[in-house]
This record gives sequence, structure tokens and C-alpha cells, in this order.
Amino acid sequence: MTTRKIFSRAIAAVAVAGVAAGVTALAAGTASADPASSVQPCTSNQFTTKLVYGGAGAGNRYGAIQLTANPGERCSLTPQLPVTLTGAHNVLVDYQIPADAPSVAIVDGSSAYVPLHWTGIEPSDNQQTPNGISVAAPSDSNQRGDYIDPSVFMDWTLGAVDADSVSHTIDVGPVTQGLAPTA
Repeated sequence: MTTRKIFSRAIAAVAVAGVAAGVTALAAGTASADPASSVQPCTSNQFTTKLVYGGAGAGNRYGAIQLTANPGERCSLTPQLPVTLTGAHNVLVDYQIPADAPSVAIVDGSSAYVPLHWTGIEPSDNQQTPNGISVAAPSDSNQRGDYIDPSVFMDWTLGAVDADSVSHTIDVGPVTQGLAPTA
């Protein structure tokens, strides 16, 4: 075999190996399509929150807690974030999170939201207006191990909530990618 043939076959073998490695890397990259699995859980200082009005109809009321990643931040939110009400002692939080709900990644200004639903049709003496609502971040420490309070408080601006013996809950849905729907 001539040197030229050996050299040509060696280059062809390297090219085939390079293509095979590229295909393998591509397959591995698409296998972990869940972007939230590749980032650390969020701490409360990696995002901002706001309470968003989502509309009303037939006695139903809708809102959301919107979480937006701070510039340069990248983290993941678990499907069920702990939510707490302040100032409405007869109103309960009812989680409605499907077992297969995925974690959600927020990155550099992108958003996710926690849907809220309640009713507001009872007479005023059977309603209560919360003072605020809190959500807790999935992590209470950063990558260096520094403690960061996971709780984020927002003033409740969405009106009264039924607080009688039949209807007295705010239903909390799973963390959902994107901006909260508005009315």
C-alpha cells in the first residue's frame, strides 16, 4: 500500500469517527430535553414576583403568582411551590398539582407562573380578603451554601375570597412556563 492510500484511509477514518462522535453528542443533548434538570433549584434572590389578576366570571376568580428570572440568572422551579396566605384565617390553600407536572427552568428574564383560582360570590360577611400571599423558593441556600430566606411575600390585591363552610379555598396549580394570563 502506498503512503498516499494509507494517508487517505486514515483521514477517512478520522472523519467517520468525528461524524459518529457528533451524532452521539447530538443524541445525548436531545435525550435530556428537560431544561430544568440541568440547572440548580432557584433561591428567592434569583427571581422577582408579582401577583397578576387573571379575570373573573360566573363567581370564579383567577390570578397568578408570576416569577421572573433576574438578569443573568438561571434556575429551576419545582412543580409545587409552597404558598401561604396571611390575614384570611378561614381561607385554605388547596394544591391541584398533577403527579407528572414537570419542573420549569427560568433564565435571564424569562417567566413562569403559579395559577390561582377561587370563588367570590358569597355575601360579604362570608368572605375574607387576605393581607398577602407568600411563595417559597425551592432552595434556601446558594451553591456556596449561604442561607437565603426562601419566602417571598406579596400584598394581596385581588379582592375578597369566599370563606364559608362550603367554599373557602384558593386552588393552587402547578408552576407553568411563560407569562401569567391576564384578563
